[in-house]
Amino acid sequence: MVAQVTMKDLQSPVEPTWCPGCGDYGILNAVKRALVQLGIQPHQVIFFSGIGCGSKLPDYIRANGFNSLHGRPVPLAQGFKLAHHDMVVIVVDGDGDNYGIGGNHWLHAMRRNINITHIVQNNMVYGLTKGQYAPTSMKGFVSSTSPEGTIEWPVNPIAIALAAGATFVARGFAGDPKYLADLIVKGIQHKGYALIDVFQPCVIFNRINTYDWFRERIYKLDEDPNYDPHDKRMAWEKAHEWGDRIPIGIFYIDEEQPTLEEQIPALAEKPLYQQEIPPKLEDLENLKLMFL
Repeated sequence: MVAQVTMKDLQSPVEPTWCPGCGDYGILNAVKRALVQLGIQPHQVIFFSGIGCGSKLPDYIRANGFNSLHGRPVPLAQGFKLAHHDMVVIVVDGDGDNYGIGGNHWLHAMRRNINITHIVQNNMVYGLTKGQYAPTSMKGFVSSTSPEGTIEWPVNPIAIALAAGATFVARGFAGDPKYLADLIVKGIQHKGYALIDVFQPCVIFNRINTYDWFRERIYKLDEDPNYDPHDKRMAWEKAHEWGDRIPIGIFYIDEEQPTLEEQIPALAEKPLYQQEIPPKLEDLENLKLMFL
């Protein structure tokens, strides 16, 4: 049975300081909806974040949280999951935090298939530091650091996730928190690494990729009866669809791959934090004999 959890149970005494209209409000709402739907109590989940506007989310929800360095929440989340793999672990950071400085950590978390849910708030700009262009900014985007328009092609998070071996790849929209909550629910339920890239309009520094801009273009993959999220070839094609039509929803899911935790014998019996430390002398002696 699903435990009774309400939105009020997840209410933090800290009031959000995001700009009015910021897409992060929709993401926070969706995260709470997902936890309520799954009956996850505040003590059963922990959030890791980096540095950025959206990385303030752990302060704004009543649950365990850890605010890390810029680009570093993923390795910390991995370490926590290995020590306490019976907890729900969620990473929440921005596109600059994860796809930029944290990109290396991100790649290896995906190939390892660590059982965490990763929500990336993708506003296609550096919002906290006043509007510099970001890894996901569209080519030609005018900003304080690209006054003539950025000459770089944007990072494609969906394609990179597919290539790196992520076993759950999805994209949501902050302007539709109900649908986003459903994606987060499925991401948490998935056994393995789950990426949920979220279009999160920045109402101050990105006047191009607005709520209206997205609403005119996005469509839901699950409304196409011919789309199969288990087909990686189809997912790869949809990952490169951009322009007049932009897909959201679950691009790909692989339920057959074992998680990193499942492949570590030391975690099979119980979480590391419940194990005896230091080991018994007898066990250490037997270990030493193995190498004689």
